[in-house]
Amino acid sequence: MDHVTLLAEDGTAVGTLPKSEVHTNDTPLHLAFSCYVLDTRGHLLVTRRSLAKKTWPGVWTNSFCGHPRPDEQMVDAVRRHGLDELGIRLSDVRLAVPDYRYRAVDASGIVENEICPVHVAVIDGQPLADPDEVSEWTWVEVPALIQAVSSTPFAFSPWLVEQLPLLRRLGEV
Repeated sequence: MDHVTLLAEDGTAVGTLPKSEVHTNDTPLHLAFSCYVLDTRGHLLVTRRSLAKKTWPGVWTNSFCGHPRPDEQMVDAVRRHGLDELGIRLSDVRLAVPDYRYRAVDASGIVENEICPVHVAVIDGQPLADPDEVSEWTWVEVPALIQAVSSTPFAFSPWLVEQLPLLRRLGEV
């Protein structure tokens, strides 16, 4: 069973909980990450969260997200999740937004409350998605995604809605 690292307000680790117990209507602050995967032509991989997901089921989001295990290096966690969720081997994993933090409540009342560094990576190949994690995926041109998010933000995860403009301003996507 995977555990999630709980954090104090200043970002220091204060304990762990089993992943299955973390996301509730009173989710404690914890460590996570987001990753945006580009192909060699600059297209961005977006995924639709499985309908079986506890939070934001069925919404479109960035390539993948996850939680590092306690004492796991963040880049190792990013690579592990890329392989587990999408069957992809990442190259050129870069930390783009080290201090991203958010709190959001989905329609069921489940809370996300994370310090969530944002990474960008590159792959040469196609995903083979785990259906328990991802129901659909597609490659998009970033300007088209920005337009879609601007027009219909409710169809996307709240972290994508906030992270995409940050990454664009930094020139990462």
